[in-house]
Amino acid sequence: MMEKIKIYTSDKYWNRILMDLGACVVDSSDVADVIFDDINFNAPISVDELQNIILSVFNNNDIIRDVFGRDVVLPELQRKIIVALYKNPNIQISELKTAVGLSPDITTHSVENAIYQLRKTYGHDFIINENGGYKIGRI
Repeated sequence: MMEKIKIYTSDKYWNRILMDLGACVVDSSDVADVIFDDINFNAPISVDELQNIILSVFNNNDIIRDVFGRDVVLPELQRKIIVALYKNPNIQISELKTAVGLSPDITTHSVENAIYQLRKTYGHDFIINENGGYKIGRI
């Protein structure tokens, strides 16, 4: 399953584990589909959970490439927001919080702050809010 995904890690132990799982581990992040070092997860983790995370990151890379027209490295929350907006245009903030793994009733403004940072970096029209629904605009 993971043999077609080029994975890079600088950690020699994870490198060995990924190779034992049949992953195609590469020596350079420049040619990698997935940079394992950028993935956040809680250990211990099962093989199935690890494979699901890697596949999710791999699939989401295509979405990021489609939105930006190139590979872009983003913090995890910003990445999740882009993927959620891509899959669900005109999504409400409570639904967006749920889509990125937060409770819809959470009082933190982390999602709003991440949207602010994305707008600051890629322009105010990058993420649009129309009638309470968020969607990807233009860069």
